Parts: sequence; structure tokens; C-alpha cells
Amino acid sequence: MPICGGWTDIRLFDPEMKKICSELRPEIEKTVGTDFKIFIPVVWSSQVVEGINYMFKVLVDADRDGECVHAMIFQALPCDGGGLSVTEIQYPKSVDDPLTPVHLQK
Repeated sequence: MPICGGWTDIRLFDPEMKKICSELRPEIEKTVGTDFKIFIPVVWSSQVVEGINYMFKVLVDADRDGECVHAMIFQALPCDGGGLSVTEIQYPKSVDDPLTPVHLQK
């Protein structure tokens, strides 16, 4: 169980996280300004706040040494509607760049 305000360890994607990430693909592509050839979630971490912050690493181009996008997504509490929104993006990133629990740069 994560500590409120602390980030979980980096984890491999499971079906629930893939669903969240895929649901926000259009918003991520719009923010970055491109349609990705591929969109393969790699790893994620979460932080419990007044909702949940998720950090996702997503492989978006295998041709350029594994180009990725790092996205921070906020999920509101169920009592606040439970909505999802992309709050920060870092792109381009290498597949080797660590997903670190810091605020990403737009």
C-alpha cells in the first residue's frame, strides 16, 4: 500500500493501467502535436494525493532507438467524478530514460 504523497515503485503495465493510458492517447498526441505510429505502454508509477497521479512511459516509435513519451495523468477521486486528465508531458524521451517521480516538463 503506497504512502499518501509517496510514489510507488516502477511497475509493468497491467490491463487497468493500459486502459487508462490508451483512453488518453488522443489527448497526449494532441499535446505533443503528432499522431504516434505505435503506442505501447511500458512502465508506470502512482502517487496518492487528493486523487491519484500516474506517471506513464509509453513507447511511441521503435525506429528511432525506442522513442518514448513520459506522461503524468491525474485521476480525480470518485466523489469528484473520477475523471482523468493529462497534466504534464515530456517528449521525446529515450526508452533508456528513467521514469522518475518528479514533475515532468511540458
